Amino acid sequence: MDRSGDIAISRRGILASGAAVVALSAVPEAHAAAATKQAAPETMKVAFQVNGKRRELEVDTRTTLLDALREHLHLTGTKKGCDHGQCGACTVLVDGVRINSCLSLAVMHEGDKLTTIEGLGTPEKLHPMQAAFIKHDGYQCGYCTPGQICSAVAVLDEIKAGMPSHVSASLTDKPKITNEEMRERMSGNICRCGAYSNILEAMTEVSQVQAGSQA
Repeated sequence: MDRSGDIAISRRGILASGAAVVALSAVPEAHAAAATKQAAPETMKVAFQVNGKRRELEVDTRTTLLDALREHLHLTGTKKGCDHGQCGACTVLVDGVRINSCLSLAVMHEGDKLTTIEGLGTPEKLHPMQAAFIKHDGYQCGYCTPGQICSAVAVLDEIKAGMPSHVSASLTDKPKITNEEMRERMSGNICRCGAYSNILEAMTEVSQVQAGSQA
């Protein structure tokens, strides 16, 4: 330090300071490169039955069941709507129970029996619910329809099995197939076209046919 109190600056000091800055800036880059190397996706094999056929896949463990069906098995009838479990367009049946496939990982379904809209019926032999939707105009744009139909099939099975809903009068008595019960149970399937009354008519007809066949 000189008499005026100023810090003496030398050429060597400047070079040393510059080298230190370069070295410090390289540290985050090295960590980033290491993190990128460690972030390679992990895959896993999974086997399940889809629409009556055994299917085996090797997928990224982060792959949703919805993406496995659409992107890997090319079963595009199941639709991706909100991708947050809020619209019901991706509804499929797993061992007879309806789920939002966008909220479930494919690797969670080892050995399960999955049914998508393609497995409910064929153009030559429609499922009764599919036929009823057509008869009662239970769709307009059709985007939500696969999920609506899968959910409608499951709803009637839920009521028959005695599963209560939020509007059921009793948690122990077997619920009845009423408009109120069906509306409540279908509330997780959104139709932006507003075909709700038509969907209800289709479900009512199927439930009446089923009741008549069991009488």
